[in-house]
Amino acid sequence: MQVAKVRGTIVSTQKEERLHGLKFLLVQLVDEEGEPMPIYEVAADRVGAGVGEWVLISRGSAARRIEGSIDRPIDAAVVAIIDTVTIDNQRLYDKGTQW
Repeated sequence: MQVAKVRGTIVSTQKEERLHGLKFLLVQLVDEEGEPMPIYEVAADRVGAGVGEWVLISRGSAARRIEGSIDRPIDAAVVAIIDTVTIDNQRLYDKGTQW
């Protein structure tokens, strides 16, 4: 899994049948110092994340099988909304103070 920040949403009215009902987010990966990396990715959102929130991204077969037996054609999925990140006893991110 990787940490990312939600930067925006992606809307698609025409899509592959197995993607119906999924919300897509544009996420930017975050490094170990909390700085945004120049890497963006589209991830399916199953947890209701919003723009500006930090999230955990799962990739590959784990992302495709997030709903059980349905195999969806996705490469990445938001699997959690992050509340806090602490490294070496220092708070790197706190959802309650980021807004």
